[in-house]
Amino acid sequence: MDLIENKPYLYHKIIRVVLFFTFFSVYSQSNEKRIEIISAGYFDRDESVYPDGNILSENSDKRVQLRHDDMDVFSQKSIFFQNQNSFIATGNVHVIQGDSINLYCDSLNYDGVSKKFSSYGSVKFTNEKMELNSDVLFFDRNKNYVYYNNYGEIIDSLSTINSRKGTYIIHEKKYEFEENVTVNNPNYKITSNKMDYFINSELAYFFRESTIETKSYSVFCNNGFYNTKEKSGIFKVDAIVETGDRKIYGDSIYFDDKLQYASASKNIKIFEKKEDLIVMGEYAEVFQKLDSAIITKNPIAINISKNDSLFIRADTLLSIGNDNHRKVIGNSNVKFLKGNMSGKSDRIKIDNAKGITTLSRKYLSRRDKQILTESEINKINPVVWDGNSQISGDEIILKEDLKNNIIDSLKISNNSFIVEKDTIGKKNNFNQIKGIKLDGKIIDNKIDKIKIDQNAELIYYMYNDENILIGIDKAISSSILMYFKEGKIDEILFQNQPEGVLYQEENLDENQKKLLGFVDRFSERITKTKNFTY
Repeated sequence: MDLIENKPYLYHKIIRVVLFFTFFSVYSQSNEKRIEIISAGYFDRDESVYPDGNILSENSDKRVQLRHDDMDVFSQKSIFFQNQNSFIATGNVHVIQGDSINLYCDSLNYDGVSKKFSSYGSVKFTNEKMELNSDVLFFDRNKNYVYYNNYGEIIDSLSTINSRKGTYIIHEKKYEFEENVTVNNPNYKITSNKMDYFINSELAYFFRESTIETKSYSVFCNNGFYNTKEKSGIFKVDAIVETGDRKIYGDSIYFDDKLQYASASKNIKIFEKKEDLIVMGEYAEVFQKLDSAIITKNPIAINISKNDSLFIRADTLLSIGNDNHRKVIGNSNVKFLKGNMSGKSDRIKIDNAKGITTLSRKYLSRRDKQILTESEINKINPVVWDGNSQISGDEIILKEDLKNNIIDSLKISNNSFIVEKDTIGKKNNFNQIKGIKLDGKIIDNKIDKIKIDQNAELIYYMYNDENILIGIDKAISSSILMYFKEGKIDEILFQNQPEGVLYQEENLDENQKKLLGFVDRFSERITKTKNFTY
């Protein structure tokens, strides 16, 4: 009984729902812009081939012209599906939209509902000063972009761009390219696997491995952007900038060709090809016009040679000049290593043209020199270690044989001091020689002989053939000549009537076993496995 009584209610409800959807459908269709037939030479129908399709063809006077929402499509033949609000156009198809967009193709499928079309066969799309060519091109009129996914070519006033996939966003005047992208321009060539390009700003953005090549420089990166007009950009992720014989590596590199300037940060490496010089660090600035670079934050310089490479570390490193006129300067907390020889100083200067490396300390005022003791000065003086020897002075000069690229001599002009570990006796025993001037000969990166001149003093532990201590020799002379073998003093020669006494060890207290100014700095010594890791 309840069901029978409710039937009229259900019936009316169903009727209202049907009427609502019918009204919505009619309302939607009435608001959807319909495709118009502007002209055609012939009209025909073939239900067996094109159900619900009107066949429009051209004649000698009229081409087929269809219009939809301010877009005109001309063709030799079109199949117009009025109910679906779509059509297929074939034969010398020409699309015109607005004052600037033209598209030419062999055939085109258009959906008036989604306002999308696909064009096929020798497609050419033109907009203002650009031309896009592809075998297949898609156009989304709602989003206002065209795209291809099986190779295309774009030609503008100066450049030709090829890629496997490409999108042109018309209202933004922006290209998005992907896979096998190449840009050929009279001033540069770009290759990339993913790149965006803005026409107005002339900026290119890179998202995968990309290269820029010009006559004066080349760039590689996996991310970044490049201003093609200003010739500048920021390049990231394994970035490389190469200018002439210099190659700059870094996690991030800013480069400006007009200013001939670059700055790099994190995991930096600058390689000077001709000089086999590598400089590394965490931040660097390169001034191409001056042919110089400054590196801060853990900088390391490596001068590669056939024999032993020279490693330098400092708070700040500068590379100045070109080719054989290159100078490398390190400031503050300088450490260097070359073969068995290493050293420390406040400052280092390498002059490649002269083959001279100078180690120096910070400037000491007259008051500093009056206040500081000899030992305190020797603690801050430049120092070099070789074998069992420690050599220090106010300034140390290492001279290089330019032909063979090896250090062959060592000079100190003031406050020379040599300390050698006594490898036979007690651990804390040291042979010591001091004086004003020092001249040393180096063979195969090892000290061969040293001559101390002016006010020379010596403390030396003497042993017999059974390595039994004979005594401690304390002597003074105007000049002392020492020969080295296997990294230690082998022979000592005095000149100009020396004065000396051989003491039994027990007859000397500890203070008498040290020359004035003695400092043991062997704990600071540099090794290959320490202090030069990067």
